[in-house]
Amino acid sequence: MVVGVLEVSLHIPDAQSLKDKRRVIQSLKDRIRRRFNVSLAETDGQDTWQRCSLAAAMVAAQRAAVERELQQVLSVIEGQPEIALTEHWIEYY
Repeated sequence: MVVGVLEVSLHIPDAQSLKDKRRVIQSLKDRIRRRFNVSLAETDGQDTWQRCSLAAAMVAAQRAAVERELQQVLSVIEGQPEIALTEHWIEYY
């Protein structure tokens, strides 16, 4: 059994309020949850307008499956024009 955790730090430059940021982040989270078999949570920056951290976790029997899925999640995040990915980490346990 392998557990993979993807952590990303995001910048939302066009957000002028918490409401703007939450709209963008909620849309991203919904898109990821519909498409991938991962658990997803906002882990930092809940009270800031333009900064957010998300974590996605997945458990599978083989590491290759976890790596592939988390890389695809990362690709979706990187493909969002209203979000700038500032940092990311992937860890396996």
